[in-house]
Amino acid sequence: MSKIIGIDISKQVFDVSFLEENLWKHQVLKNNLSGFEKLISFVEKEDFVVMEASGTYYLPLAEYLYSQEINVVVANPLSIKRYAQSRLKRAKTDKADSKVIAEYGKKNLDDLSLWSPESKVCIRIRQMHTRIEMIQKQISQTYNQLEAFLSSGFLDEKLEKEIQESLEQLQIGKKMLESEIEKLALEEFGVTIKCLTSIPGIGMKTAIMLVVITDNFKKFEHYKQLIAFVGFSPRIYESGSSVRGRSSICKMGKSQIRKLLYLCSWSAKRWNKKCKEMYERLITNGKAERVAKIALANKLLKQAFAIGKKKEIYREDFC
Repeated sequence: MSKIIGIDISKQVFDVSFLEENLWKHQVLKNNLSGFEKLISFVEKEDFVVMEASGTYYLPLAEYLYSQEINVVVANPLSIKRYAQSRLKRAKTDKADSKVIAEYGKKNLDDLSLWSPESKVCIRIRQMHTRIEMIQKQISQTYNQLEAFLSSGFLDEKLEKEIQESLEQLQIGKKMLESEIEKLALEEFGVTIKCLTSIPGIGMKTAIMLVVITDNFKKFEHYKQLIAFVGFSPRIYESGSSVRGRSSICKMGKSQIRKLLYLCSWSAKRWNKKCKEMYERLITNGKAERVAKIALANKLLKQAFAIGKKKEIYREDFC
């Protein structure tokens, strides 16, 4: 019978817990190759190893287990946290956490997907994009500082020159990374990007990000999974006959792609036939502008998923 092995991982070590012959067993192993080898000495091919997506610490172990043809599941930390809360777990130790992860894996195994590594290009693009976000923050902070100094009525000429040069260098670095991202994406995923950008409303940046977060549309089997991952799933706040809260979207996904898709909806309501029809219908029915645009962003995601999966050019009768 297969074991469900829960792993709580950190930078230096990882805790391993699993149930065997009705007894809980626990080990602490080093987060390096020697620790990985000790782990697979008692893991069978039919076992399942479940861990959280803890930053980047889980990646080396997950990739090693995948290379050894071990079943690996990488779960959302929030899902495990909610499970622990539902079980009224109070202890918060690495040992206790690994046990909770094993219990969560056993209870939800049928609903969990096996993990597989992303393509190296997707990882590179995602890292570059993260760096661009940091540079953009630095640009905003530097610009705000310059504005504050200027509004004071006095700014040393040498200091102003240094700040201006710093802003220029940051802008150059940002543009270089953006060019490199586009180059890498077109070389590796040119066909998919061509199909995605044929959708009225979706531009190059949005197409590239969709390819990266879906690993060229291999990560999800249904468009609803992608919508939930991005964070556009509706959250309903109702209970009984008296509680009628305001519905909203669930924001536990990727904020950057949500922002891009929301911006895309502005163009889609004019040029995308299906989105235009939806927008007019929603506004006629009294929906707020923001609600209508979120619905359009969902529609664009559905279109992108279908086209990205099939690698087809957009048609007006699509979705």
